[in-house]
Amino acid sequence: MLANPDYKKVPYSINGYRSFAEFYPFYLGEHRNKICRRLHVVGTLTSTTMLSYFVSNQMWSYIPLSIVTGYAFAWAGHFLFEKNKPATFKHPFYSFAGDMRLAFEVATLKRPF
Repeated sequence: MLANPDYKKVPYSINGYRSFAEFYPFYLGEHRNKICRRLHVVGTLTSTTMLSYFVSNQMWSYIPLSIVTGYAFAWAGHFLFEKNKPATFKHPFYSFAGDMRLAFEVATLKRPF
């Protein structure tokens, strides 16, 4: 079953999140705008492809470029379309996991693009 399939706004938990399963519905609620979600998916897949290429070709100095690319897409989505602050600032690891899971769910057709 998909978490928060309608991307409804979920209030931020003042107690924090003990697990990614608790965080993910909030993450999805912060991505209600379709263009923002699409930018996240494109950025995540582009960044992952770049990272794989750089690592497999031992281009170590280019690895930061793959990270910047992924965040550039995601943050553009938040600042230009969603008009909110990325969850990365409060929960960087859960937010990264959310980006990966969202991209996976779209790529496997579990979630519409």
